[in-house]
Amino acid sequence: MSSPLIAGLAVAAAAYAGKYGIQAWQAFKARPPTARMRKFYEGGFQPKMTRREAALILGVRESTPADKVREAHRRVMVANHPDAGGSHYLASKINEAKDLLLGKTKSSDPPF
Repeated sequence: MSSPLIAGLAVAAAAYAGKYGIQAWQAFKARPPTARMRKFYEGGFQPKMTRREAALILGVRESTPADKVREAHRRVMVANHPDAGGSHYLASKINEAKDLLLGKTKSSDPPF
């Protein structure tokens, strides 16, 4: 006599668990996919590079210490080096950004 009652409660519990699982999955799928991905600088380059633009290119803050700037430069250059299929123009902009943040600007005109 109690077995139909227990079976009914088990079916009801499974239905509620399924409903909750579907709602959780829909909420998981609805969240933006870029929430966990790193955002990189997508804009074009300005005619004369600023410290802000240089920091955006390297993915650091404007007040970052020199060793962190060099580390960020190395990381970005590995991904964009011309010998590895990257662009010469991007490599020159990355180098210009590093030089600007380290205070080693040689000229006001970029090579490209």
